[in-house]
Amino acid sequence: MKCALIIFLITFNVSAKSIKDKTYGILTVSEVVSIYDGDTFTVNIKGVHPLIGKRISIRAYGIDTPELRGKCQQEKLLARRAKQLTVQFLRAATVIELRNVKRDKYFRIDAEVYGDGKSLNEILLKSGLAVKYNGNTKVKDWCAVK
Repeated sequence: MKCALIIFLITFNVSAKSIKDKTYGILTVSEVVSIYDGDTFTVNIKGVHPLIGKRISIRAYGIDTPELRGKCQQEKLLARRAKQLTVQFLRAATVIELRNVKRDKYFRIDAEVYGDGKSLNEILLKSGLAVKYNGNTKVKDWCAVK
C-alpha cells in the first residue's frame, strides 16, 4: 500500500511539473473582465471552451509587482501605481495577446502580456513598478524603495 502511494505521488508531481513547464502558444483576449493588480487580471478568451476561457485569471509571466495588501504604505502606493499602469495599458490596447502561455504553480494562466505589439511586462519593468520573478521566493522589499 505504501509503495502504491509513493508511486502515485511521484507520478502526480512529475505530471504537475510537466504541465507547469509546457507552453501553449498565443491566445487573444476578447474582453478584460477585471484587473486585480499590476500583474494579475481576469479575461474572457473567445473560441476557447468556457471552462478555461471565461473569467480566467491571468498572471504576467516573469515579473512581480508590489502587493495591494503590502507590508507598508510605500508598497501599497507602488501597487496602486502598478495597477493604474496596467489598467491604462489594457484599456488602451485594441488587441491583447497572451504569448508563451503556460500554467503557473497555482494553475493560473501565466503569460507574457502584449497590447498592440507592446509588452506590458517590459513597460512595468522599465517603470520600476515590477521586478523579474521566477515563481520562487519574492526578491524585492518594496518597503525599502525610495
